[in-house]
Amino acid sequence: MLSVITKIHHFRLCHPLLLRHFPVLLFYHTSPHKNPPFAPKPTSHPIQSDPKSNLFTNPAPNHFYNSDFQPAAVLETLNCYANDWRLALEFFNWVETQGGFQHTTQTFNRIIDILGKFFEFDMAWNLIEGMKKNPFSIPDHTTFRVLFKRYVSAHLVNEAIDAFGKLDEYNLRDDTSFSNLIDALCEYKHVMEAEELCFKKNRENEYDGKLSGFNVESTKIYNMILRGWFKMEWWRKCREFWEEMDKTGVRKDLYSYSIYMDIQCKSGKPWKAVKLYKEMKKKGIQLDVVAYNTVIRAIGISEGVDVAVRLYKEMIELGCEPNVVTFNTILKLLCENGRYREAHKVLNLMTKKGCEPNIITYHCFFTCLEKPQEILKLFDWMIESGVQPRMETYVMLMRKFGRWGFLRPVFLVWKKMEEHGLSPDEFAYNALIDALLQKGLVDMARKYDEEMLLKGLSAKPRAELQTKADGEESGNG
Repeated sequence: MLSVITKIHHFRLCHPLLLRHFPVLLFYHTSPHKNPPFAPKPTSHPIQSDPKSNLFTNPAPNHFYNSDFQPAAVLETLNCYANDWRLALEFFNWVETQGGFQHTTQTFNRIIDILGKFFEFDMAWNLIEGMKKNPFSIPDHTTFRVLFKRYVSAHLVNEAIDAFGKLDEYNLRDDTSFSNLIDALCEYKHVMEAEELCFKKNRENEYDGKLSGFNVESTKIYNMILRGWFKMEWWRKCREFWEEMDKTGVRKDLYSYSIYMDIQCKSGKPWKAVKLYKEMKKKGIQLDVVAYNTVIRAIGISEGVDVAVRLYKEMIELGCEPNVVTFNTILKLLCENGRYREAHKVLNLMTKKGCEPNIITYHCFFTCLEKPQEILKLFDWMIESGVQPRMETYVMLMRKFGRWGFLRPVFLVWKKMEEHGLSPDEFAYNALIDALLQKGLVDMARKYDEEMLLKGLSAKPRAELQTKADGEESGNG
């Protein structure tokens, strides 16, 4: 009984929005013949992948049937199961059938996103069909934007286009959905297909007849494709497309310039980004904080952090208020130059200016600091200040400690991840396995590899572990 209470207390700490539902959680956890309803599974042993598991099928006591679970609480819990679609779906069903919760479009969209992440598209479509029958959960543009992105991230381009073709059934086949489709293609590096859809529909190609009647000559569409080439880091194509915008007569807006300044900066030509900044000022284009942030980064790389700080002051004088990204940009420049004392002063200034530090703020420090104890101390201080780590934070730190050969800090970070109710993804598992292999702990590494495989986060066992296992078996023979 004590261990059950401890687990529930841990769950409450991880999910403060569910605090007032503690009685129903306690009922499930203490019921003598029931499984826990939705406590996070421990990752210290392999997870059984039985699709017929009943973690969320326990009948609730009558006085909890009309539960007042809030959508924010349900979304937060689904987020905790983002890397385990079975648990996520079981919770999704349980909270409705046993918890009395009326799902919203937002909660449907989240579970569809999770299912799409694991290629469970048939289940996702079944849910979308069910959404149509409920006035509280009508599919919206976000529903299909999520679906487009999951299809395209799996390189199922034709399936994404076919999904767009079905939008007449939902009264959503419009310019917004078309933009969402193009954005998904560009986001996941299918820019050539995006160009094909937008600019070559009148020629003979595989997409003829599937899309028509949408505004493809808008600056917004051109900006998406420019950003797509940027994500692919095809710098020559970026330049050609930028010049093509001029030839076609497309009006370049602030966002166009912001993207292309970022392109110049990331392609190793920050001075050209500064040149574009001057061109914008000459054209009378008023810069927003996003554009200034890009220029501050560019000028900091090309001319030094002190010049970047002067530009920051100029921005304020012109009435453009800095945001957290502005401060993070300056922090990163200072940390990259080893000026940690000044970086800490900027960290204090952020709070005074009303810009609360976020996880990226601390990433600036974590990336550059070189002492494990210093990093762990800052990590704990960050959590105490209310900034929650992302999965990428845990992965970054585990990889860093693993490269340095420090295994104890790797496990400390892994434990923190579990304490905060996050289910590890494939990158977290691989970071841990790499650190274990570096220390020669093959059996332990194999255990986590098997666990990752059972969760569906890996298609097959890691080759080096398989080879070692085969070698051990042949040696025993």
